[in-house]
Amino acid sequence: MLQSGIQLLREERGTTMVEYGILLGFIAIVAIVGVGVFGQAVRALFTSDAGAL
Repeated sequence: MLQSGIQLLREERGTTMVEYGILLGFIAIVAIVGVGVFGQAVRALFTSDAGAL
C-alpha cells in the first residue's frame, strides 16, 4: 500500500496537462481583466473614428 502511494507521488504523466491548464486559466483571467479595463476606451475610439468617416 505504501509503495503504490509513493509511485503515485513520483508519477509525472499528468503534471504537464495540469500546468497547461493553470497557464490557460491565468491567460483567461488576464484577458477578462484587460477587456474590462480597456473595453470602453477601445469602443469609444472606434465609435469616434466611425463617426468621422
